[in-house]
Amino acid sequence: MREAIHEFEKLTDLKDMLNKTVEKFGDRPAYVFKTEEVGKFKEITYKEFKNDIDGLGTALINLGLKDKRIAVIGENRYEWAVSYLAVTNGTGIVVPLDKALPNNEIESLIIRSKVEAIVYTNKYDDIMNELKDKKNTDLKYFISMDLEESTDGVIAFNKLIEKGKEQLNDGDQRFLDAEINSDVMGIMLFTSGTTSQSKAVMLSHKNIVSNLMDLVSVVKIDENDRFLSFLPLHHTFECTAGFLFPISKGSSIAFCEGIRHIADNIKEYDITIMISVPVLYENMAKKIINSIEKKGKLKTVNIGRKISNTLLKVGLDIRNTLFKEIHQSLGAKLRLLIAGGAALNPETEKLFNEIGITMYQGYGLTETSPVIAVEDDKFRRIGSIGKALCSLDVKIQDENEEGIGELLVKGPTVMLGYYKNEEATKETIDENGWLHTGDLAKIDKDGFIFITGRKKFVIVLKNGKNVYPEELEILINKIAGVSESFVYGKLEDDGDYKISAKIVYDKDIMKDVYGLEDKQEIRNRLWQEIKIINRTMPKYKYIKDIIITDEALQKTTTQKIKRHVEMKKIEENVIKM
Repeated sequence: MREAIHEFEKLTDLKDMLNKTVEKFGDRPAYVFKTEEVGKFKEITYKEFKNDIDGLGTALINLGLKDKRIAVIGENRYEWAVSYLAVTNGTGIVVPLDKALPNNEIESLIIRSKVEAIVYTNKYDDIMNELKDKKNTDLKYFISMDLEESTDGVIAFNKLIEKGKEQLNDGDQRFLDAEINSDVMGIMLFTSGTTSQSKAVMLSHKNIVSNLMDLVSVVKIDENDRFLSFLPLHHTFECTAGFLFPISKGSSIAFCEGIRHIADNIKEYDITIMISVPVLYENMAKKIINSIEKKGKLKTVNIGRKISNTLLKVGLDIRNTLFKEIHQSLGAKLRLLIAGGAALNPETEKLFNEIGITMYQGYGLTETSPVIAVEDDKFRRIGSIGKALCSLDVKIQDENEEGIGELLVKGPTVMLGYYKNEEATKETIDENGWLHTGDLAKIDKDGFIFITGRKKFVIVLKNGKNVYPEELEILINKIAGVSESFVYGKLEDDGDYKISAKIVYDKDIMKDVYGLEDKQEIRNRLWQEIKIINRTMPKYKYIKDIIITDEALQKTTTQKIKRHVEMKKIEENVIKM
C-alpha cells in the first residue's frame, strides 16, 4: 500500500474540514472574482464564505428541510459552492444535477431523487415554472440564485441567506450545532447516461473526506495556490478535486469564464493549479508546439528539453529560466496541471513536465468519491495513472497473458451503493467489498497502474485478440491536424470486426501544415499517416478504414466521447449510403 509523502490533518466530515480551514485561513481569500475595473478583483474570505454557508443552512432548516434532500443545478459559481456546503454541513442530503441535461431529464431526476427543494440559476426558470404548475414532484421550495427579491413562489437566494443570518443572531444554533453522521448518505450523484440508465450513487462524508485526506497526502498544495474551476461542479472529479480539495487547504478558487477564456483567465487570476480533462491539455500542447514552430524555435526548444533533462538528473532545474517565454504565454505562476476523466496522451504529459509545468495523470470513478490513483512528485511514470491512493487496495482480476484484466478497488472511498438498486450494487461491489471498475488495466512491478480501456468498449476479434480503442485513439490524436478520434469495430459479413476510425480534423491546421483544403485530399493524407501508425503495431490492430469530418464528436459534460451516440451516427450513415 502506498505511503503518504505529505503530512495531513485527520478529517471526520465536510463540516469538520471547513471549520478547520476557517480556523487557520479565515482572513485569506476563498474565492476571487473580476470587477468592472480591469485588473481589480473582489475577494471573499473564508470567514465570509462560512458566514454565508451558516446563514443559508440556518434558513434551510427553518424552512423545514432538516434531513431532507436538496438539489443544486447551475453553472460553476460561488452560490453553487455555498449551497453544496450549506446542505451537507448540517441540513440534509445534497443532490447535484448535471447542468447540461435537457428539461425532461432534469424533471425525471428531480422525481427520482425525491428532492424537496432546489437551488438553481435563471437558466432553469422555464423548467422550474413548469414543475411548479405540474405539481408532479416532491418540490416544496424553489430557490433562485439570481433573483434579487422573492416573488411568485420563488425564494431569492441572497434574501434567504440574510434571513438565516438574522435567525443566527436571534440565537438559532441548530445548523451550527448539527452533528454529522459521516457513515450515511450525504451526497446523491447521478452517473452519466439517460435517466433510465443513470444510477444514483450514494456517497457519505466519510467517502469524500477519505479521498481528500488521500489527495492531500500525495499532492502538495497550500494557501498560496489558486485553482481555476472549469469542469462542471456537479461532477465528482471537479467537486472533490477542484472545489473541496483546495478548500481543505485554504487555497483560493476562481471561476473560468468559458473554454475560450481559459488562457486569459489563467494569466488574469494568477492561477497556479488547474484540474481538467486530457483533451484540454492536449489542445494546449498543440498550440504551444504550433506557436514555437511558427517562430522557428522548435529545434532550439527541443535541444533545451534535452539539456534540462540531463541537468535534472544531477539536481539542477533551469526549466523556469530556459522556457520563460512559454511560461509567460501560459501564465507565469502556473505550476501544476492534473488530468483525469480519460486517457492522457503521454507526449502531452512529457511536454509539460519537460518545460517545467508539472503534470499529473489521475483516475477515478463517481463510485469512489472519485480519485483512485494519481501521480505525484515521488511516484510518477509517464503513461500511467500513478499508484493507488494511500487508503486504497487495488488488484487485477482475470488478467490475460499481457497482464491486463479488470481493475478492482477496495477502501473507505468506495460508495455506499446505488440508491434503491440492490441488483446493480451487487454487480458492482462483490461480497468481499471489491468494487469492479469496468476498466481494463495492468499494474507493473512497482505498483504503477496503466489503464488500457473500458471493458465494454473492447473490440474482441474472432481470433480471440483484444483491441483497445483508447490505445489507438492516443496514436491517431498525435497526428498534426487531428483534433480527436473515435475507434470502433465495424462488423463484417464474416462475423469479425474491421478496426475503423472516425477522425476529426482541424481545417486551419490542415491548410497551414499540409496546404490542403479539399476533403478527399485531406482524407488521403490522413490515410498515409494511419499507414505509418499501422506499421508500428501487430497486424490484428491495424486500422483498416477511416471516416473524416471537421465536426466535433458528441461528448458528455466532462468531455468523454459518447461512444454509443457516435456509433449510432456511423451506422445510420452506412444505412443511408
